[in-house]
Amino acid sequence: MSSVPEASAATSPKTPSSFRLPKVPFWAQILLGLVLGVLLGWVARSGDVGWLVTTLDKIGTIFVQLLKLAVAPLVFFAILISITNLRNVNNAARLATRTLLWFMATSLIAVAIGLTIGLLTNPGSGTDLTPKDGAKPEEAGSWLDFLTGIVPTDVVTPFTELNVLQIVFLAAVAGVAALQLGEKAQPILNLSQAVLELLQKALWWVIRLAPLGTLGLIGFAIAEYGWDLIGKYATFTADIYIGCALVMFGVYPLLLSTVAKVNPLNFFKGAWPAIQLAFVSRSSVGTMPLTQKVTERLGVPKEYASFAVPFGSTTKMDGCASIYPAIAAIFIAQIFDVQLGIGDYLLIAFVSVIGSAATAGLTGATVMLTLTLSTLGLPLEGVGLLMAIDPVLDMMRTATNVAGQALVPVLVSAREKILDRDAYAHASASPLDDQDGAAQADPAEPQLAAA
Repeated sequence: MSSVPEASAATSPKTPSSFRLPKVPFWAQILLGLVLGVLLGWVARSGDVGWLVTTLDKIGTIFVQLLKLAVAPLVFFAILISITNLRNVNNAARLATRTLLWFMATSLIAVAIGLTIGLLTNPGSGTDLTPKDGAKPEEAGSWLDFLTGIVPTDVVTPFTELNVLQIVFLAAVAGVAALQLGEKAQPILNLSQAVLELLQKALWWVIRLAPLGTLGLIGFAIAEYGWDLIGKYATFTADIYIGCALVMFGVYPLLLSTVAKVNPLNFFKGAWPAIQLAFVSRSSVGTMPLTQKVTERLGVPKEYASFAVPFGSTTKMDGCASIYPAIAAIFIAQIFDVQLGIGDYLLIAFVSVIGSAATAGLTGATVMLTLTLSTLGLPLEGVGLLMAIDPVLDMMRTATNVAGQALVPVLVSAREKILDRDAYAHASASPLDDQDGAAQADPAEPQLAAA
């Protein structure tokens, strides 16, 4: 008789788990938040419900703030650890070089697609926008600012002002110095690894709130702007979405099939949770822990993924730095009646490949756009024409960024014959649904680390 109470006592702690959301797939939670957000946004706008607009705004704002809260330390420690982890990888210099080359190659393809779409559709014609509708941004990017802005004046300001590019510089210097010191730096590296794991664990909790963040962000966008704004920029909006879709679902699968010689469907099955979160959060850096997790689950060795993903999250921007500035430059040139020539299009491609680090993985691509416009000599007032529609565009741009950040490590690993093809073929579709997303509880990791 005593065994019955014991059995009940043994199972009782698990009772609350029956009420937990992970039983609903993560993608379904996001989709539900999206649908509810659109519905509530429509209600708030059509019924002029002020308190609902404010509530949706606060929900979305708090979610983005929580993501940004960990950005500075997360970038620093992720880059630091990723550089030192390369010492455990054979042919580390070769892997790093090939990663950079593939970043550049895919950026060139993306910007070529963006320019082609822009030239075919003439996104600036047929709108009632005029140069008077534009306004100069408060902050503009230039090559001088970009180059001089890489090196900080002190070690505190980059973190307080969230200058990701300078944080990357500091982390890279610290990582190289740690490699030179060898064993003497091991206590610092152990502490850095512990801090990184702590930050990632805390960020996983924020990621769990993504369905609620989706509701707030999408709902406020609908309530604030409505569909009229999208209609006004219909061609431009369609160009961005089509361009990103062609890169993500056309170019990437082609590269996976021909270069990596793997099934593209398995890539999207494994990487989809990160792509989905990027669409909602509009932050490549905020999505970084999930991007790294899905990349490892796609069979990329952990030591290499821990370098390629943080590096890509701050520099690899096919959506924000390639497709968007290409189409936006054509759009603005048409509004201001400026003729672009072959040399201008080559400059756009150059800026997209070399200056993509200016976007630095944060929400929005205004700095990259101003850098492109200033290089071409186009009026910076054109940025003001696109600010209102930017949140709608940024969702698709960031999703494309993150897809590319997961793609390149798979391509390089496959070419270097270090990709765990069995892990790739069996990549989980919803990695958030197990073990709270905790990396240390992932049963696949020992296998990937040994790949």
